[in-house]
Amino acid sequence: MQQTAQHWIDGQWASAFSGGEADSQDPATGKAIGRFADGGREEAEAAIASARQAFFYGDWAASPRQRAQVLLDYADALTSRRDGLAELLTRETGRLLGAARAEIDGAISELRFYAGLARTVFGRVSEVEPGTYSLLTREPAGVAGIIVPWNAPAILLVRSLAPAMAAGCTSVIKLAPQSSLCQTAFLAPLYEQTSLPRGVVNSVCGTGNEAGETLVASPDVHVISFTGSSAVGKRIMAAAAGTMKRLNLELGGKAPCVVFDDVDVQAVAPRLAAAATILSGQQCTAADRVLVHESRATEMREALAEALSALVVGPGDDAASQMGPLIDRASRDRVAAIVDDAERYGEVILRGCIPDGTLADGTFLTPSLIAVSDLSAPMVQEEFFGPVVNLETFADEADAVARANATPFGLAASVWTADAARGRRVARAIRSGTVWINDHNKLFAEAETGGFGESGVGRLHGAEAMAEFLETKHIYETVGHIEPAVLHPHTSDRTPG
Repeated sequence: MQQTAQHWIDGQWASAFSGGEADSQDPATGKAIGRFADGGREEAEAAIASARQAFFYGDWAASPRQRAQVLLDYADALTSRRDGLAELLTRETGRLLGAARAEIDGAISELRFYAGLARTVFGRVSEVEPGTYSLLTREPAGVAGIIVPWNAPAILLVRSLAPAMAAGCTSVIKLAPQSSLCQTAFLAPLYEQTSLPRGVVNSVCGTGNEAGETLVASPDVHVISFTGSSAVGKRIMAAAAGTMKRLNLELGGKAPCVVFDDVDVQAVAPRLAAAATILSGQQCTAADRVLVHESRATEMREALAEALSALVVGPGDDAASQMGPLIDRASRDRVAAIVDDAERYGEVILRGCIPDGTLADGTFLTPSLIAVSDLSAPMVQEEFFGPVVNLETFADEADAVARANATPFGLAASVWTADAARGRRVARAIRSGTVWINDHNKLFAEAETGGFGESGVGRLHGAEAMAEFLETKHIYETVGHIEPAVLHPHTSDRTPG
């Protein structure tokens, strides 16, 4: 049975106003699994108008208890649909089914986390002089434009939408064309709630850039929350300058894994292989670089090549699969070209290939391991966003930190060592928004994520994410003060005895 996805604008489902429909394909088979409305500027403008009306002329912004309850009810509704949503997510993006179920669970957890925070938007008051008061209030910023990617379509949607809703913003979501079916199905339980006021959340499907560009340029959108590439993030910053809107951008990464000489290489190598191939490497925190101490380089080279070779590549709904397909043929061919080009700068240790047989119709590509030491090479400076690992070496802690920090990115990194003090010391020196010690890719609702440098602006997850959708207002008031009266002591007629 094929799925369909429409826009949700002003409290109702809507087909494309002026556009048509587009196909969504299963990357594991290359076959169409459904169709979605292909909208653009006109749909985005209608959604913005609805969100603006709901923000300025409704009670949502001033109703923290209602916001908390809507988020809780939404989480409960998703819980009963978890398995069906996970299966659709796997079919549309190729994600392993177990990981898809975990993603839905994580999104539900995130909704409940922000439901709790919705009732904690507190200000403060101080008397700066006698009878003179400063009241600092925290108020929702306005209409939030949320532009979400396809690679983790549920959790990356919720980590922007939930704090925006908790803060009291209204929202317009631009869905990713590669995941419009599962994102629309994921939002449906929210839209079905009678307690969700009309216009508070809107979503637009579309294959082109028109809807997103409209959100960024509109003076009626006050915050943009975008997850995607650094190149697009830079264009958004430039386009948003005319309206001076707030930006929350989580962008690309080039995650280094720094492996010291005191680790068990045979035990660590399979974990690094898993970190590099999470979502087929199509995750901004995936391990792109393994920096190993020079004394263990040969051992790591052999162990990592073996671990990557051993990974079972197959459809996401096959329980035996350890890595699924890439999202489309263009992505697969781009990653394969990166590996081919690596020979100009260094060595290809393990070359990924396109499987034949039953996988030939999909967009599968087995993992690759390369060794490029030149810090100026594109294999070191540019994000892979695919199942490729670059193996590098370092001499000491200072060298390791210098190499880890030698790219414009700073989203995620990991340090692997048996020396706890060294782990913390090196983690502190790496300029990255997240650094894991003896682990990789551990993300959850309570802990903020975000990047340094070209990896972005602002934070998502955690309490700080809600602050991305809040403004601070200072209200000054002089009320005067009462001069204290002089009280005369009572005089007794009694004579002391």
